[in-house]
Amino acid sequence: MEPVSFLVHVKGPPSAGSGERHQMLERAWEVFEEEGWPKDSVVRVDVPGRGQSAAGEAAIRPEVEPAVPALQSGSMFMDKTGVLIVDAQQLKAAEAQALAELLNNADRELCRAVLVSAGEVAAPLKKTVKEHGRAVSVKPIRPGDASEWLASAVRRRGLRLPKAAADALKEKFGSDLGAMEQALSQLEMAEGNITAEMIKERFDNRPVAPTWDYTDAISDGDQVKALRFLRNFLTHNHSLVLIAVLENDVRKRALAAAAPDIATFAAWINSSPGAYPTKKAWRARNSMSAQNLRRAIGILCWADETLKSKPEETHLVTMERLTVALARWYSR
Repeated sequence: MEPVSFLVHVKGPPSAGSGERHQMLERAWEVFEEEGWPKDSVVRVDVPGRGQSAAGEAAIRPEVEPAVPALQSGSMFMDKTGVLIVDAQQLKAAEAQALAELLNNADRELCRAVLVSAGEVAAPLKKTVKEHGRAVSVKPIRPGDASEWLASAVRRRGLRLPKAAADALKEKFGSDLGAMEQALSQLEMAEGNITAEMIKERFDNRPVAPTWDYTDAISDGDQVKALRFLRNFLTHNHSLVLIAVLENDVRKRALAAAAPDIATFAAWINSSPGAYPTKKAWRARNSMSAQNLRRAIGILCWADETLKSKPEETHLVTMERLTVALARWYSR
């Protein structure tokens, strides 16, 4: 096992695909787990690309802002804090400089920070990693790597997976290790022997998956759980289905915040005041500030446009960023 450092840079290839990205994030979480660092203490920050911020191009964009108090909180409140910065290669110069200064002064005992990047990070952060941390490389996935990863994952889970079934999984998911892992999680609960036919039937069909677990996790501010439900959902469904669900949810929150009473709100959404979804939306009306409501609307518009105009390879990353941002803004 590698020594645990206060600061770790998990660096993948510049052209990281979904398989490499899964390995990068998997390794990042292992850093926190190696010392028993509590997952609920980790603040995940997903750095948007240029022009992709929900609130323009401020010196430090709102998606990056949560890293600042997180890196300060250990020394202020004597609590363990973890910071996971995903897509750190997309940090602006001012953001990278600010984070480097915070990392240089952070409490080494109470704080752990992991940078995940496709390629190099900005010079100030690179220098800070060299002085105070270590780097971990994730190499590009070769044709045989998915087979090796699958064999290891099957052993770890104690599954019995015949060669034909393993081949069916690889044929279905290719090098998308994240999707393959979610498939294995579902197969763990399957009754009887796992066969190629079972895999083809289970993962070629697209059943209607519930969305309330996902939206409830976002409302609770539980980023880890929300991201797990996101991947489960996307195994069988398209991202735009969730966008429609989230847009409807944000619309209800906006109407509830503006309505003088629940009866008026129910009339606006063509529902009954006594209906459970109506009461649930009404109770949540004060859970987020007007500023965060505007941010939520902005990032949903961005995600919707991105999913409809960008290649499919970008869809999972887009949904991950959307999920993390909403989980943060919904709970404030």
